Amino acid sequence: MHQILLENVRVVTNHGCLREEELIGSEYRVDLSVTTDLTKSAQTDELSDTVDYVSLNRIIVEEMAVRSKLLEQVAQRILDRIFSEEPMVQRAQVKVAKINPPIGGDVEKVIVLMAQDR
Repeated sequence: MHQILLENVRVVTNHGCLREEELIGSEYRVDLSVTTDLTKSAQTDELSDTVDYVSLNRIIVEEMAVRSKLLEQVAQRILDRIFSEEPMVQRAQVKVAKINPPIGGDVEKVIVLMAQDR
């Protein structure tokens, strides 16, 4: 098995439990890795024989745009869409990071990491 990785997908959106987070929004970073078999596409050089990372990025951006109170829900929606729309994916891991979270301390980011197998 092989992997395709999207790293540091930057999104500004409005997740969180606080009213201020809904109104102002925050900066987020998303990392995604999917496990698949790239043997055929490495030989054929055809997009139809692989997982299209443009599609993976679109899923991330679309799901990050849907407001949630918890990053766990956002991460699960991303995983659900990947398994629904990308049949070649055997495993996916998504990391959603909120940059400078409003938690009353000097914290660079808070991260939720979730993984799922087909």
